[in-house]
Amino acid sequence: MTKRVLHVVTNVGHYDDPSHPTGLWLSELTHAWHVFDEAGFEQALVSPAGGAAPLEPRALKFPNYDKTAKAWRCDPAKMALLATTKSPEEIDSADFDAIYFTGGHAVMYDFPHSESLQRIIREIYERGGVVSSVCHGYCGLLNTRLSDGSYLIAGKRMTGFAWREEVLARVDKLVPYNAEERAKQRGALYEKAKLPFVSFTVSDGNLVTGQNPGSAKATARKVVEALAGNTSQARP
Repeated sequence: MTKRVLHVVTNVGHYDDPSHPTGLWLSELTHAWHVFDEAGFEQALVSPAGGAAPLEPRALKFPNYDKTAKAWRCDPAKMALLATTKSPEEIDSADFDAIYFTGGHAVMYDFPHSESLQRIIREIYERGGVVSSVCHGYCGLLNTRLSDGSYLIAGKRMTGFAWREEVLARVDKLVPYNAEERAKQRGALYEKAKLPFVSFTVSDGNLVTGQNPGSAKATARKVVEALAGNTSQARP
């Protein structure tokens, strides 16, 4: 059976200060999409509110703007996918083998508070599917609880955009909270690379996470590996 992956993107276009735009970090989507496409997976997009997903301007500049991101923006059909994402209420988690949370600072605002997304995460995870995130995407996991009431990330090895990287990116005064610290507060066994902005991934069972934009390809490959080795769970 063909594997199916659900990508989660943001609906938010700016920080608390509207004069500072943000949005989806496009390459975190396109790199993973390319990896999953090569693996023969079917893919779909969802966002907390459904509808359009704004793009992070800084992700559209060198060196972040690579050939996969450029190809996506030049493809009207692909851009239409970002303009018409589904809402969580339109998604049946049983249709998907994995969920992949993209990043960009915008997700810090709308990912953590979507109870509908949390339901999808919980159902995929507890069925044995793969839950994954890259960069700030792990904000979507911060408030997700399992059926027993425990945080999904409690006691789990994981990673995500580090506070040191926020400081180096000069957005530590703009972000609404310290995501690394919040993950630790929820019991996550947070890890990060020795050097900032280098590719770094962590797998703990069916939880796969990547630290920063440069980790998107490696994170997606880990998801492919996890699904290839996971024959115990199958969609109904």
